[in-house]
Amino acid sequence: MAGDYNRGEMNIHEQAATFEGFGKFTKWGSLAIATLLLTITVWFCTDAGPLAGFGAGIALAVLGFLALREKPASAH
Repeated sequence: MAGDYNRGEMNIHEQAATFEGFGKFTKWGSLAIATLLLTITVWFCTDAGPLAGFGAGIALAVLGFLALREKPASAH
C-alpha cells in the first residue's frame, strides 16, 4: 500500500482549485461580515441613524472591494 504513492505524480488540480476557492470565500465573506457589522453598529448603537449606517457600510464595501480584488500579474 505504501508503494502506491509516488512523489510528484499525483494530479492536484482539484485540490488546488478547492484551496483557491476557499481562500476567495474567506476573503469576500470576511468583507461581507465586516460590512454588515459596521452597518448595524452605526445604525443601532449610535445616534447617527440608518442613513449613516448604510453610508458607512457602502464606503467599507467599496474600499474593501478595491483592496481585495484580483491584481493583474506582473510582467516579469
